[in-house]
Amino acid sequence: MTDAPMNRVLLSALPTLVLTAALSACGDTGSTAAPTSESPEAVQTTTERSSAPAGPPPMPQPAADGDCPYLDSDYVAQANGQLVRKVRLSADQPTPACFFYANATEVQLSVWVFQGEEATAKAVVDRAAPVADSSPASVPAGWQGGSLVGEQGAVYAVAKGGAAVVVTSNQRQTIKAREVASTAIEELGL
Repeated sequence: MTDAPMNRVLLSALPTLVLTAALSACGDTGSTAAPTSESPEAVQTTTERSSAPAGPPPMPQPAADGDCPYLDSDYVAQANGQLVRKVRLSADQPTPACFFYANATEVQLSVWVFQGEEATAKAVVDRAAPVADSSPASVPAGWQGGSLVGEQGAVYAVAKGGAAVVVTSNQRQTIKAREVASTAIEELGL
């Protein structure tokens, strides 16, 4: 065979040789065995993954018009200092999040009641009012969380056991959001 045809054969075989070498390097067949399902390493890893909190669920979104089952619109108008033009509810059951609108598009106040695992309830509160950025909140008695004021308004978020209540207001006063959170907790018997 002359050099030119031999070079063509080698060049055409080169991609296959490179791929075979790469696959061989990835498929290490050394004597170290992977942990079996009966080994302590596998059981411990599985336990650690299943006990880790999954984090807070996504924030609820308005899904349908309706009346808030635990807060009256007139009460919210008085507490937040704005007329309530409409109310929308999330699809969450049994306790939907309530969104109170100041006009056709602006949510003036929202209330989200989460009920589930204690670690998740705390994560819901920490996402809404991070410990590093908020003031401690402890109203009503036995509930813990945070409150803060930002560019968009105020947030008051507290948890107790597996329940969390997050109130956001377009007003820059946490006292209004705190009052609404306390009323929602009382109305729901949490």
